[in-house]
Amino acid sequence: MTNCDNRPQVTIIGGGMISRVQILPTLYHLQRSGVVGEIHICALNAAPLKELQEDPALRAGFPAQDFVPHPDPGKVAPDDKFPDLYKDVFAAAPRGSLAVIAVPDQLHYPVLKAAIENDLHVCIVKPLVLKHVQAEEIARLGYQRGLLIGVDYHKRFDYRSLMARKEYRTGRLGEFRLCQAHLHEPWFYRDSNFQNWCTCENSDFFTYIGCHYVDLVAFITGLRPVSVSVYGIKDKYPNGREGYLWTDARIIWENGAVLSVANAIGYPNAGAGGNTQGMVLWGQGPNDATLIYHSDQYRGVKHSYTEAGSDPGDTVYAEPNPDYFRLIDQGGEGLVPVGYGHRSVEYIVRSCSQAAGIDDLVQRQELIRRFDAEGI
Repeated sequence: MTNCDNRPQVTIIGGGMISRVQILPTLYHLQRSGVVGEIHICALNAAPLKELQEDPALRAGFPAQDFVPHPDPGKVAPDDKFPDLYKDVFAAAPRGSLAVIAVPDQLHYPVLKAAIENDLHVCIVKPLVLKHVQAEEIARLGYQRGLLIGVDYHKRFDYRSLMARKEYRTGRLGEFRLCQAHLHEPWFYRDSNFQNWCTCENSDFFTYIGCHYVDLVAFITGLRPVSVSVYGIKDKYPNGREGYLWTDARIIWENGAVLSVANAIGYPNAGAGGNTQGMVLWGQGPNDATLIYHSDQYRGVKHSYTEAGSDPGDTVYAEPNPDYFRLIDQGGEGLVPVGYGHRSVEYIVRSCSQAAGIDDLVQRQELIRRFDAEGI
């Protein structure tokens, strides 16, 4: 275990895909850089924690680092379930340390409440919660305790998003009128853990992934949505459970503009990209229309390999995305995370670490107000 001195502990709740490919590599990098201390990971059962411990990419990138698992794969059966263990792990964490929450949508609210009750600063995957009243409650409780709560809407940290935000805020992109966006994940997601939680009674694919583009339009324009309607098509997973796996949403904004977002687990496994996603935003200037066009899946890279890889969806011809998250060799020990997925988590965790270093409640509340005003 890396020597952690007095740096804040980080407790991750959730050992799934996003923890493996984005969150844990970023936290290992921040631990190696001296920003955070000991890393704990709590999952429903031990099986995903053992997979994280043995993951070849994590071992290659961070050979000298590890984490404290809850439950310990060496002490319990892989599939024994501990649904309330996160409460004990939070209770044992130092007050004012950091929690990273990466659990299914319907669990966000109770896990967030537990983190706040234990005075932990929070980085959470999107969406924050499933109800507006819950979001208002979380904001109020966090501010009262001086706890920083950041949501990983990582598209904000894509440089093209930051460029569009800057240009829109100066008036060069006119006034937002219409936007069409889509994000379709690959078909093999139906065989994953999604079939155990992203079901009709819990969430839908717009709520899970389409919220990215609602947030992005708000981030770029500074406008707020005033109404949301979603049409969902029920479909069956391989295990027989039903989910709203095809969705089309319509969001009306305070200036009368409209955003439509299509989402699905519907991108062909044989497709060259990891998914398909993008948006076209139309605006009105004084004498002409304006345009923001983002192809968020194709980033100008084309590879044709000797053979397809061994992971689901791997193809011989591929169009890999270099901008979301990659581990690259920049010399020294291990590998370095780059991309907007890394920058987003890094920004939130560094901000939480800053708040963790402030003992005075009033000063922490001032920091929260500053971050809210900056809107990043």
